[in-house]
Amino acid sequence: MKESQIKDQDLAKLSEEEAEFRTSIATMDRKGKRQWVFPKKPSGKFTKYRTYVAWVLLAILVLNPFIKLPNGNPVFMFNVPQGQFIIFGFPFFTSDFFLLAIGMIATIVSVLLFTVVYGRIFCGWICPQTIFMEHIFRKIEYAIEGDRAKQMRLAQQPWDEEKIRKRLLKWTVFALISFFIANVFLAYIIGSDALIDLVKEGPGGENLSTFIGLIVFTGLFYFIFAWFREQVCTLVCPYGRLQGVLIDKQTVIVAYDFKRGESSAGRAKFKKGEDREAVGKGDCIDCKQCVVVCPTGIDIRNGTQMECIGCTACIDACDEVMDKINLPKGLIRYASEENIEKSTKFKITGRMVAYTIALLIILSSINVFLFNRNDVEVKFLQIPGKNFKVDGQNIINLYEYTLYNKTNNDLRVKFVLKSHKDGKIIMLNGASSIVLKKAEIKQGVVEIDIPKADITSYKERVVMVAVDEEGKELDDYSTSFAAPF
Repeated sequence: MKESQIKDQDLAKLSEEEAEFRTSIATMDRKGKRQWVFPKKPSGKFTKYRTYVAWVLLAILVLNPFIKLPNGNPVFMFNVPQGQFIIFGFPFFTSDFFLLAIGMIATIVSVLLFTVVYGRIFCGWICPQTIFMEHIFRKIEYAIEGDRAKQMRLAQQPWDEEKIRKRLLKWTVFALISFFIANVFLAYIIGSDALIDLVKEGPGGENLSTFIGLIVFTGLFYFIFAWFREQVCTLVCPYGRLQGVLIDKQTVIVAYDFKRGESSAGRAKFKKGEDREAVGKGDCIDCKQCVVVCPTGIDIRNGTQMECIGCTACIDACDEVMDKINLPKGLIRYASEENIEKSTKFKITGRMVAYTIALLIILSSINVFLFNRNDVEVKFLQIPGKNFKVDGQNIINLYEYTLYNKTNNDLRVKFVLKSHKDGKIIMLNGASSIVLKKAEIKQGVVEIDIPKADITSYKERVVMVAVDEEGKELDDYSTSFAAPF
């Protein structure tokens, strides 16, 4: 075989090995068997900043259900069984589903726009999965089992006294934290007061089903953080899949500067006193520190990958190595593919500004749309098959009303005919007002009397108003009034 053919085969084999990551997952072997990831404990500037952000977000998550606003509501509550939702202290009910749906759609659009510009910053800095895994469970693992080398050694050793003791301790702590997290999430569903009552009363009797649900969710959280771990991001989370179609060459990502790292002769091990630039070697010394710190087990040097969650651990690891060998930091950094290819520094582009403004407009619109609504919703619909009636000098129409109390307070409501001062609204049950309990919907029939002299059309436009005991307008409704013209 000719020497050129051998070289071609070697190059083809090398190309196949380098491209293998595109058709495989770092946490599985070729047979689909789980390959456990033992990331090295990261340290550095970004790790420190992410830790600060994580503790703030964790404090907000844990305290939110127990903080009561001046109106008596928590900041957030998502009581799905009872169809009651509280967002920033404002109550929403099943009849507001279209508002919540619009809010969710707008939020999804915002996430997509955010991803196009800023990549997976959300995954690395804000996502609850990352925060719980990397800033709670992983730190406990480091404290009990040690760093990467010690964990790998412990995994390989037989089930002796040390391994049993460490594993049981870790699993016990994981279970307790999972139970705590399940309680926090339960507080978001049933409210903090109900959770405290549940704790006081115990799991028996009427609380048994809730307690069983709590145990189920504890088991789910334990399964995710003790075993499934990074596979939530690489196999389950749809956001990672969307990344492939949302990220382009201008998106800010955690990127490896291949032009600087590979140069003309490729990456090579570090040799003291060697002029790497003179021999064409790149700044990457192939120490693989960026690989061993990755919580999803990928090699960032292979380029943009679905498994990358943008956690910045590889940035800190690489910067530490660059410091030690007196080379510039930033071989791995926040940049776009365009920045890397053109060897330009990161800068705020017009697209980033435009998309950010669009995000702010969308989020502001959501707030205005969701929270500028009436506390009471009223509707008047003409009863099918019932025509107008003439009573002396008055015209009478029958309407079916629907009243919806969207507050957490009981209200007393009465109706006023706003469009015709001499007209009146009479409730057929003889009552002068309606008592609405919190989140209650009431229906009934009213009679509207308007003098003939005030009517100018056979489809007269009338406006009915729901007012409280003090005469304050709560909501109005405009509809047509049938008359003999």
